[in-house]
Amino acid sequence: MRRREVVAAIAGAAVWPLRVHAQRAGKPVPRVGVLLYGTTETDPNYGSFRRGLRELGYVEDQSILLEARSAESRPERLPQLARELVAAKPDLIYVLGGDVAPFVRAATSTIPIVMAVSNDPVQSNLVASLARPGGNITGVTFVSSDLAAKRLQFLRELAPQLARVAVLWNPDHVDPEYRETQAAGKTLGIQVHSLEARSRADLESAYQTALSVGAEALIPVSSRLMTLDRAGTINFADRHRLLLATGWGPWAREGALLSYGPDLDEITRRSAAHVDKILHGANPADIPVEQPTRFQLLLNAKRAKALGLTIPEKLLALADEVIE
Repeated sequence: MRRREVVAAIAGAAVWPLRVHAQRAGKPVPRVGVLLYGTTETDPNYGSFRRGLRELGYVEDQSILLEARSAESRPERLPQLARELVAAKPDLIYVLGGDVAPFVRAATSTIPIVMAVSNDPVQSNLVASLARPGGNITGVTFVSSDLAAKRLQFLRELAPQLARVAVLWNPDHVDPEYRETQAAGKTLGIQVHSLEARSRADLESAYQTALSVGAEALIPVSSRLMTLDRAGTINFADRHRLLLATGWGPWAREGALLSYGPDLDEITRRSAAHVDKILHGANPADIPVEQPTRFQLLLNAKRAKALGLTIPEKLLALADEVIE
């Protein structure tokens, strides 16, 4: 073997160390590249995706090979990691996060991509439409219409005198929730104030604006930025006795008054079905991007008591979980 061939063989083994085990009954085991903002250990959604694969009968390192690249919370690494995954020529690339998917989308127009994102993939130009993605990318989105309006309605039922709400959102995270909350506020007679934050450095001034406008409640719109500062936002709302309502369950379990939104574990597990379809020959252009159809209402009774609120029996009956 010539030196060039030896080097190429070693390089290929480094990229896909388990390739040698990828032959079962004469058929190659599918190779799936994965790009993560954090790490395989810290990203809970990655665990949900892997559970989804297991539920479909896949066994890692036997019937499917997963090669994860982790940015380790350093977004500047994402473009290079995306290019590395594409260069490895996997059968498919799986990506978690609306702030991560564009880098893979830019790196390849041919390798199928399955995404799980919390932003609007149409407005973010990831797909042509939810029903007909039209390119090489499909998957699931946590976004669904009417969620924001319903969340504000639940807040009003908990606090009938509620008059001023501040919405904390990142304009770089394309999501309709601020607009929908604003529209719902007009219907309910609640003033809705915009608190824009594009980075963690913006959050403190956003918090001070919430106080200056006399906000009685705070609604963070789910995004990477808001999730990374979840503890800080909960602490701020606690100190200033603000009603805190969000879209994702972990917030309520950690101290927010309520959350109403999709079951993140369930819909991320469902994204594995898109991977399965593509590995069995389906075209991602023809696989609709899935939206959540089931939503969870979590109420934090301990927080409500601290705020002097009584949770109406109607809400208790609707709740999927009540945190005592």
